[in-house]
Amino acid sequence: FTEADHIIENSKEELSASNYPNPFNPSTKISYTLKNNGQTELSIYNIKGQKVATLVNDEMSTGTHEVIWNGKDEQGKNVSSGLYFYRLESGTTSLTKKMILMK
Repeated sequence: FTEADHIIENSKEELSASNYPNPFNPSTKISYTLKNNGQTELSIYNIKGQKVATLVNDEMSTGTHEVIWNGKDEQGKNVSSGLYFYRLESGTTSLTKKMILMK
């Protein structure tokens, strides 16, 4: 994704998301709400825009969902402290938010 994606939140009415705690150590719960059924992806990116982990990649139903990120990458290794972004995509809508891992 691009730097512009960090600050643009398209169509807030279709998607919403938050994580708690933030900052976090060692894990955080990401809660998100979908207004429509559809293919949904929730991924974690580092400050360089590199995908670190994919938490959800499935057909999801309307409503509120929760997933916990344990601060690990796709290979199961702990990531370093710092700023991360989680990106929620569903249908043609996306939402990107910041979170901080503090060790």
